[in-house]
Order: sequence, then structure tokens, then C-alpha cells
Amino acid sequence: MSEYLTANNQKAPNVAILGFSLESNRQAPISDRKAFEENTYLNSSEIKKELSGDMAGLPVTVQGFCSRMDAIGHWTPIPILLAEAPPGGPAENSFFIDMLNDMRECLISEPSIDAVYISEHGAGLTTEDDDADGAVFEMVRTTVGPNIPIVATLDLHGHVTSKMLCSADVMVAYRTNPHVDQSERGYEAANILTSMVNGMEVTSTLVKVPMISPAVSLLTSSGPYADLIKYGQTLLRDEIINISILAGFAPADAWTNGMSVLVTTKGSDKLSKNLATDTANHLAGRAWSDRRRYTTNLINPQKMIELCKSVSENPDKSGIIIADVADNPGGGGRGSTVFALKALLEANIEHATVGMIVDPALAKEAHQIGEGTSFCAIFNRDDATEFSEKWQAQATVLKLTEGNCVGRRGLYKDRRLDLGLCAVLSISGIKVVISTARHQLADPIFLERMGIDISLLRVLVVKSRGHFRAGFDEYHSPCNIFEVDFPGLTTPIIENLSLKNVKRPIFPLDADMEWEVPVSDVCG
Repeated sequence: MSEYLTANNQKAPNVAILGFSLESNRQAPISDRKAFEENTYLNSSEIKKELSGDMAGLPVTVQGFCSRMDAIGHWTPIPILLAEAPPGGPAENSFFIDMLNDMRECLISEPSIDAVYISEHGAGLTTEDDDADGAVFEMVRTTVGPNIPIVATLDLHGHVTSKMLCSADVMVAYRTNPHVDQSERGYEAANILTSMVNGMEVTSTLVKVPMISPAVSLLTSSGPYADLIKYGQTLLRDEIINISILAGFAPADAWTNGMSVLVTTKGSDKLSKNLATDTANHLAGRAWSDRRRYTTNLINPQKMIELCKSVSENPDKSGIIIADVADNPGGGGRGSTVFALKALLEANIEHATVGMIVDPALAKEAHQIGEGTSFCAIFNRDDATEFSEKWQAQATVLKLTEGNCVGRRGLYKDRRLDLGLCAVLSISGIKVVISTARHQLADPIFLERMGIDISLLRVLVVKSRGHFRAGFDEYHSPCNIFEVDFPGLTTPIIENLSLKNVKRPIFPLDADMEWEVPVSDVCG
């Protein structure tokens, strides 16, 4: 039993389950209904079906939450709606409003709801609203009333707003990046929610720190963000039940941007509020004093080629991963730029694999002509845009796959994903993995299902910012991973994102600004 749970006379609650998960990159193509339906858009009956099976079609946070609720004892899940799309542009507002209305109607139709669990990302935008997550939370609160416990899980790249704070009782953010604790955070949310159903009162406090940080500086194995999160967890004690520190998502380019420090304490009296406020202010001050440590360590394309040549020509050296971080589908990138591939070809690099380049038209053509066939591969023929230029090369189809797979490591572990039509092409000795669905190359299964032995790869170029580290750590240690500075929608260089909508002043855009920790927002 968790320390949060009441030992006796626990109520068997009816718990509504819903969520909207979108990490919005302001510059990426709009996320419409199709973007959600091709990924996760589950109504009540579809969620029930997943709950009665292996749950692989549900967000991992929901899997963890439901598994823990089952272990705690009797409860009744009340599935509402789960909408999740790959990171991309803002949600189409008309779709978002329709989704909110569907959620509201489902909640109203349920005669008895004792609590609500929300699986959210936290960095969602719509084409008309920069606080999409706040809109979801506010809708839930106004629908179920002021006395129903609401607990949510959030990605640590989310943005917490006052609307979210005053609508949800507790928000539990991931503590790992790459995200390998999603199930555990769902588990924690279940513990807290059960305790609230059985009478525990809480106070939650938010401090917004005016800093945005390069995504590559937000790993939690080492570095300033790792230090901050680890230090925060040392402050937990019986009275402080959760500390969540969300670094935010720079490409959102919204007034919601900035680091969010959340502290939740037991109780709603003055002492509880003061403890939450003092703790949040202390952590915010510590984050601010460390702000200049959040930097990039990118190599330039010339250095990338030098490394690739060295590894390719020396079989005694360990294989390396080159991360094309500026075209990360996991941050809203299209996954379709060819800068890295062209550089490798121009340098006559062999024994390299590049993946996954997202190009539905090219994948479809490869399937039409079949394995073993040579053809002129035209990249970005249907969607040539900034960064993703139209380009062609002679290629041979090596391998074709399609359909679902279940992730086995890291971010995608235990998630069922449909990558659509996929192909492995050979271009002048380089293997190029093409996919239809837009996902970052963060799980070895994406390559293994195509017959690629990762242990034999000399150079692997991945379109991913950081989640590949948890997927491929059985093959590559951090010292053999290099992040390269190519152009793209997810460049970690803050100054290159052309941010126009963030609140100013904000660090590092206003490098010499001064800031004092303010009075916290408190709800409880």
C-alpha cells in the first residue's frame, strides 16, 4: 500500500478517464482530426476494449494508472475519450472544440463520478488558443463540480498555467527524459487519487520561471535539469507528496512558455499552503541561478563527416549514433529533411544507416515496385517545404514492411504503433529507412522488424532529439552519441526558432534580464 492510501474503509470509486495529448510546435503543420485518428482517438467503447486486453493501444501513463488502480482494489473505470497525436502543429480549433464537447457530453451522461484522471501532455496549442490543456482541465472542473478530485499526468515538456492549476487538484509530471517513467507516474497518480477519494486534502502551488531551454540540455541522466529534478525529489517528505518540474517546450512559441515548478502538499490549511509556496519558490530560485548551464553541444556537419569516416574505416572502433535533432518528429519535425543523407553521400561514407525519413509517397512507390528493384527515388515530391527540399537519387529496395508493431524499449515500450508502409532503400551503399507514419526513431524494433542488426551498424543517423537514447542504450553509450547542427523545425538553438509569442523578457532571449522569485500561484 502506498503511504498516500487510507488503510481502512477505502471507497471503491468510479473514475472517469480522459485526455488530450499534443506537443505543439508552432511552425509545424496543423494537427487535424486525421492526425489524432491515425494515432490515438479512442471513444468510451474503444477504451473499454483496450482495458479488457493488453492495453497496448493506450498511453503508457493510462496503462500504469489502471494497473495500479486494479492492484489497489475495487474500482470502476469510466472511459470518456483519449485523444493523442504525434508532436506537430497546433490542433485545428474546430476539431478541438468538437472533442471538448464530446468529452463534456460523456461526463454529463455519467450518473456517478467520484474522481477524474486526465492523461495530458501539457504543451498543447490550438489554432486559436495557446492554453489548450487549460481548456481541457477547466471543462472537466466545470462539468464535474468543485468537490470531485481531479489528478492529471503531464509530460515534463509541458507548460502549466493558472487555469490548469485551479482546475486540477494535483498534476504529476514525468521525472525522466528520455521518458521511461510514464507507467510509474500513472501509478503515482492512482495512489494520490485514491487517497483523495478517501479524504486527503491537498494544496498545489505553481511558480513560472522565465526561462526556455534547448531541448538537448534537458536530459535527466546528467546536467542542470537532472540536478534540479534530483534535488527536488530530496525535498519530498510526508507533508510534500509531489514535486514536478516541467522545463517546457521551446518550439511551442506561446505565452505559456517557461519552466513550471509545481509543489503539492497534504492539507489545505495555512501551514500546508506556506510549505508548498516556500518549497516552490526555493526550487524556482535554484533553477534561475543555474540558467546559464542549459546549453547545447552540437557538432557541425564537417565534424560529423570526420567522425563517420573514422568509424567506417576502422572496424575496431565502436559504432556511433548521429542525432539529427533539428528534424525530430518527436518535437513536431516533419522527419523529411535530407541534409544528413546528402552530406554522407557527398563524402562517400559507407556502412551508414539513416532513419526514419518520413515520406509516404516514396514508401508507397517502393511497395509498388517491390524488393530488389532499382529506381529513381524522389524525396519530398508531394510536400517540398522549407528545410524539406525535393531531392532524388538512384536507389534499390532492400526490404518492405507494413502494419503494427509494439515498442520494446524506452519511450515506445508496450505501445502499439502503426508505422504504415515502410521500406529500406540502398543509396550508394547507405541504408535509408523510409516510413509513412511520422514517428521518431526511438525504438530498436523499428529497425529490427526490417531485418537490420543494430549491433553491426557502424554509423546510425537517427531523426530524434533524445528518446533514442533510452531505446538504443543497449548498443550505444553516451560517449558514442553526437548531436549534429542541421537546419529544421526542431533546432535546439533557441535564437534560431524565431520565437514571437513568448512573454518577454525571457532567458536566454533576454540574456541580461533580472528576475526575482514572485509570490506563487496557489490552489487548495
